[in-house]
Amino acid sequence: MVGLQYALPGDMTEESSTILHLSDAIATNPIDKAQTTSSPVNFEVIFEWAVVVIGIVGTVANGLILYALVVSKQHKKHSFIVNQNAIDLVSCFFLIASYAAKLFDVRLTGTLGYWLCMTLISDNFVWWGNASSVISLAVITVERYLRVVHHTWSKKWLRRWLLFAVMVFTWVSGSIAITPWMFETSDIVDGECLAFVLYKSDVDRIASMIWWIFSFYVIILIIFIFCYGRIVFVIRRQAQVMASHNAAGSSSSQTQSNQNKFEIALHIITGSFAV
Repeated sequence: MVGLQYALPGDMTEESSTILHLSDAIATNPIDKAQTTSSPVNFEVIFEWAVVVIGIVGTVANGLILYALVVSKQHKKHSFIVNQNAIDLVSCFFLIASYAAKLFDVRLTGTLGYWLCMTLISDNFVWWGNASSVISLAVITVERYLRVVHHTWSKKWLRRWLLFAVMVFTWVSGSIAITPWMFETSDIVDGECLAFVLYKSDVDRIASMIWWIFSFYVIILIIFIFCYGRIVFVIRRQAQVMASHNAAGSSSSQTQSNQNKFEIALHIITGSFAV
């Protein structure tokens, strides 16, 4: 506005005078002043706080489930369920730690900054827990499938040491799947942690996405559909056999045997079988 005043010395035209009056009105408008001085809403910070709250709720929920299983002395009968809740508990804990670290918005430098990026800010532990949780769910599904569909074989080969080795595998497999990928595609750039974005080429980026979707969505979904589909088929067939025996007036001992097999299948599906 000052520039306009000095650019037009002497007699000021009507058009330039109108422009100056409009500029004065805009400059002195209290509503516009309030809009320009008010700080914008930081949705990124709101999102990070929301994730922290979700992590706290998940940690408390999984902790209460584990506590209830131990207090009721059911943890030995539900070893795979305990393992699943433990993985989810650790994942929720690191979710809190990772997003709490992001809220501080620290400029990352040196060795400490590098490892803070590689461990917490990159969400490495969170993704590790998520991968292990998905693998654990697939393991539970396969174990119940073997208990129901191949009951005799599972009693012979599914020993206690083997089941605990599988539980250890669920923890290790998540780290094997996530950590090398994270180190390959993450680094600090200008004091900022860039995680899972620094690919050598677009081909590597697309290949990584396809591998992730296929490994942790497609394959897992196929396992769920196949195993639980077969379990439902076996239980329905067993129920039909029981109904036919009852209709034919078979002996009470045979009916009781079929009833026991049917109850065993239901117990396995609901996770009440001891490991």
